[in-house]
Amino acid sequence: MGDLSRLCIHTITNKPWSLPEALQAYSDQGIGGVSIWQNAVEPYGAKEASRIIADFPLKVVSYVRGGFFPALDQTARRQALDQNRKLIDEAAEINAPLLVLVCGAEPNQSLLKSREQIREGIEILLDHAQAAGVNLSIEPLHPMYADTRSAINTLGQANDMAEAIGSPAVGVAVDVYHLWWDPDLEAEILRCGKNGNLDAFHICDWKSPTVDMLNDRGLMGEGCIPVKTISQWVEAAGFHGFIEVEIFSNHYWSMDQHRFLEMIIDAYKKLYH
Repeated sequence: MGDLSRLCIHTITNKPWSLPEALQAYSDQGIGGVSIWQNAVEPYGAKEASRIIADFPLKVVSYVRGGFFPALDQTARRQALDQNRKLIDEAAEINAPLLVLVCGAEPNQSLLKSREQIREGIEILLDHAQAAGVNLSIEPLHPMYADTRSAINTLGQANDMAEAIGSPAVGVAVDVYHLWWDPDLEAEILRCGKNGNLDAFHICDWKSPTVDMLNDRGLMGEGCIPVKTISQWVEAAGFHGFIEVEIFSNHYWSMDQHRFLEMIIDAYKKLYH
């Protein structure tokens, strides 16, 4: 079977599966970890989901996803904070040590203003997160999502914010899909290592041509991202945690998910043999 102890799969990768189906399939293959998406928990509620998860040997790596802090009015920003507190509580309930933040953006205000609101939101949540034992991880997103999904678009920006907040409960998540193009990526990954704030490492590939900018991610090795090289930078930065496969793909969601899982494992083994 090969050593899959560091392999983690996001439940969204096998979106057609229910939470129990995904956990069973991952466990059967000897996969070490799982990152749970909120949509997989929602049908059961966090307490029942926690009981389901406890029946399997998988390590819960993270809960996905919080964030979306920016808004034009204070009421909407307060609602976002309330939603994030709920997600922090759910993360704690399912024993996820990390809540990944897709930080959000508001297209009718400047990116700078959105970043200020993101920092303020994270700082407000800190006490709640620390009391729950859940860390917050800033995930920079590709600039094509800067209108509504995230005003944090480079690892440098994420590092700047994490360092400015200055809490051991706040770090960053590196996703190759969003960051592979960045000429400063190696230096910024090493900066993460120096600061000890590299929380998570997500992999997939960028297909060329890409037919859907959200839901056409590739399986590792079928696109143009130098996943192996970036993995080496992450290792050099001192990160030895889970390697998380996160693929949004209408193509792969439409196929037999057991077959797709076999393809993921094969691609993972080719990268990390």
